[in-house]
Amino acid sequence: MPIALLALTLSAFAIGTTEFVIVGLLPTVAADLSISIPSAGLLVSLYALGVAVGAPVLTALTGKLPRKALLLALMALFTAGNLLAWQAPSYETLVAARILTGLAHGVFFSIGSTIATGLVPREKAASAIAIMFTGLTVALVTGVPLGTFIGQHFGWRETFLAVAALGVVSFIGSALFVPRHLAHTPPASLLQQAKVLAEPRLLLVYAKTAIGYGGTFIPFTFLAPILTDISGFSASAVGWVMLVYGASVAVGNLWGGKLADRLGPIPALRIIFALLAAVLLLLQFTAPHPWLAVGTVLLWGAVAFGNVPGLQVYVVKQAERFTPQAVDVASGLNIAAFNLGIAGAAWAGGLIVTHWGLQHTPWIGALVVLVSLALTHWSGVLDRRSGIPVRAAGVVPAGH
Repeated sequence: MPIALLALTLSAFAIGTTEFVIVGLLPTVAADLSISIPSAGLLVSLYALGVAVGAPVLTALTGKLPRKALLLALMALFTAGNLLAWQAPSYETLVAARILTGLAHGVFFSIGSTIATGLVPREKAASAIAIMFTGLTVALVTGVPLGTFIGQHFGWRETFLAVAALGVVSFIGSALFVPRHLAHTPPASLLQQAKVLAEPRLLLVYAKTAIGYGGTFIPFTFLAPILTDISGFSASAVGWVMLVYGASVAVGNLWGGKLADRLGPIPALRIIFALLAAVLLLLQFTAPHPWLAVGTVLLWGAVAFGNVPGLQVYVVKQAERFTPQAVDVASGLNIAAFNLGIAGAAWAGGLIVTHWGLQHTPWIGALVVLVSLALTHWSGVLDRRSGIPVRAAGVVPAGH
């Protein structure tokens, strides 16, 4: 394995940690900055919005820049954003810091895949991308609970300082080991991306991605206050529950991928969305009971991200059918849809908490996920009307 690929994986780990660690720190940040929990929740929402904007727009605008120079600039911006969060004198400054790091996140994963594939022989391209994205999974399993632990014991600012240190190490690794001259195909223009957004069948996929993840992030954004205020856990115990969640997510990703391979993406997505809605509804009843709540969080992690493989495979196949000139753009916009769903969920969740209370976020999230389940069923109906076999709807040709 090229050591440069490890540098990219470490960058992905740092970025994944800073994206999700705020979830475990919301009560601490809110108390320290004298803001409400819903206002703290906007730190999740605005970060995700930065990712959604950064991925398509900034990737297109920086398409002519050398890949290594752009990669180093992104990691410098990421590090600066976390240092700004560390020293943020006010809530407004922390918001700005989160948006900055979100912009870096969006472009990093847009160009990271092409850099990773350029480091290995063509027949190992998929494995290289998988290795890089392992950094995100490991962040959920170890980085987020560790960052939450640091925040609970030493202060939330020190968590961002630790992530900034990871950014420095990633910058140095990329500077030393990523080749200077990396061939790359300029990304699609904004006009080409707009054409993808004019295709109804792709918009349907983006809708179920955004709505499905929106449903799960309505309660997930406020998981820490749910655990402390409703389940009765101490603040220091939240990190351990996040560890349980992260380990379950890692298993769920593998399970979801195998299910999509075996059944085809639409049947697999039906199962996973139905299970996700059921688990969120279950949380409504188990949240007041600490150990039942932990068990539900364990189940939640197993299905929360299990639909990622099926959604990505399905959007690629649909793009090959309807917009074959912009398959990569279509795939990237699905990541943007994921982050738009997170942004909308954190904002909507804040309204729910403000007007109704924390205890209403799980069942409302379950209802939102059911909307995504209905859209998934409709996609299957449209495929059948087009004469597309269930399995063929998600079979991706060699090279993708």
